[in-house]
Amino acid sequence: ATKSGGPNGSIRFSSEISRPENKGLSAAMNLLEEAKKEIDSYSKGGPISFADLIQYAAQSAVKTTFLASAIRKCGGNEEKGRLLYTAYGSNGQWGLFEKQFGRTDAQEPDPEGRVPQWEKATVQEMKDKFSAIGFGPRQLAVMSAFLGPDQAATEALLATDKDVSPWVQKYQRSRETVSQTDYEVDLITTFTKLSSLGQQINYEAYTYPAQKIELGKLKL
Repeated sequence: ATKSGGPNGSIRFSSEISRPENKGLSAAMNLLEEAKKEIDSYSKGGPISFADLIQYAAQSAVKTTFLASAIRKCGGNEEKGRLLYTAYGSNGQWGLFEKQFGRTDAQEPDPEGRVPQWEKATVQEMKDKFSAIGFGPRQLAVMSAFLGPDQAATEALLATDKDVSPWVQKYQRSRETVSQTDYEVDLITTFTKLSSLGQQINYEAYTYPAQKIELGKLKL
């Protein structure tokens, strides 16, 4: 392990985002670049790093997916769906993730070959990649939605492996329940670990001095 890479914002470089494994991400990156300009324009704690912004955007996308699922399971009733997600869903499981802001941006693209083209990878290649960062079949199965354009096809492939198959089945059953708790909680746990992989979080990154109050000028 090189203890480099991970969520370091390097995908913003044109030479990295143009790689085959990052196909289709350019439009999203363009939106994030515009969002960063707006955030930086009113941030009192300095510019937000691309590394942090990308993770925050990914979290927002996952939350939106979870909420949409809850609304569907309430027959399309948005109010009931929001209540289900808030009261019984996984919304409260994001605590650790939301404390881990202060990632540092890389100053150059990551080396090629670190991320495979997931839709072309064999199950063993996927297992090897996950094992290299300390993950196993459980984490591989719960991340199935992120390993190719078709989650069902990815899970069908993963289910051919005796180590991964039980976890695939577990999360498929969980997604059929009202709150899909097992799936959502394990996905958040894995996502949180990935979001700080290889990073030393600077928890004071966006702090700024409190405004001094001159008591003599206060009108009482």
